[in-house]
This record gives sequence, structure tokens and C-alpha cells, in this order.
Amino acid sequence: VQLQASGGGLVQAGGSLRLSCAASGRSFSRSFMGWFRQVPGKERAFVAAINWSGGSSYYVDSVKGRFTVSRDNAKNTMYLQMNSLKPEDTAIYYCAADATSDYYRGQYRYWGQGTQVTVSS
Repeated sequence: VQLQASGGGLVQAGGSLRLSCAASGRSFSRSFMGWFRQVPGKERAFVAAINWSGGSSYYVDSVKGRFTVSRDNAKNTMYLQMNSLKPEDTAIYYCAADATSDYYRGQYRYWGQGTQVTVSS
């Protein structure tokens, strides 16, 4: 089972990026999936999550209205559309699948390798 995160990069403040998380090895169509981010010296933090159908999504307050999480179960892929990016969004972004507790707690069975997002001011 593998999660492959991609789409990170360098962008100016106010710009946009779209992250993808492609899963292989098994289907996650019945699992919660989430995005977390980490900056050096800090713990990995919850960003967004989406339920198995895509009908419900959840966000940390700091990204509400700017980020949108979605999924395509036919492609076994989750996305994070990030708009109006700010320098404080700079972090390594990780995707995760198959939550074993509350979606924001970071307790997931599978994790991607992370993709760097850098927002310049």
C-alpha cells in the first residue's frame, strides 16, 4: 500500500497550488482521508479531511475559505486545492488514509511521503 503526494512547489503569496494524493495497493473508497502539514521544529498539524463519499469535509480554521479538499474514488486519489496562499502555509504537506480515531488526531494507518509547499512573501 502506498500513498504518493505530489503538486507542491514554490509560489508567491496570493497564488494557488493543487496537491494530489494517489493511493495504490488497495482501495480507500470507504476510508477517511486527510491532509496534515509540518514545519521544522513543530509537530505535524491537521489541515483538512474528507469522509469516504466526499460528502463531508473538515478544515482547520486557518485554511477555511481558502483550501478545498476533494476526492475521486474511481481514481483512488485525494486532492487539496489551495488558494490565496500565505507565507505561513509554508510546510511539508502529508496525505493520510484510513483514520483509526478522530480525523484531526493524526492517527491514520497509511501516510504519504510529503510534498514541500513554499509560499514567498
